[in-house]
Amino acid sequence: MKINYSKQSAKFLSKQDKITQKRIIEAINKLPNGDVRKLQGRSGYRLRVGNFRVIFDREGNILHIEEIDNRGQVYK
Repeated sequence: MKINYSKQSAKFLSKQDKITQKRIIEAINKLPNGDVRKLQGRSGYRLRVGNFRVIFDREGNILHIEEIDNRGQVYK
């Protein structure tokens, strides 16, 4: 499965410490397993990784990571 990161999600990951980066990347690599739910009111899905949320969409074998942020900020 190919994973494409948006500019925002790559920037957010680069600002995190190594342990947090590893946790988020491992959770993304394990998709579709994990705490995944379909978003309401917009297209896509969300993955919960502790206090972080990963907003992504899937097209065949390609995952588009649209946004990664803290739990309270990602939906705004």
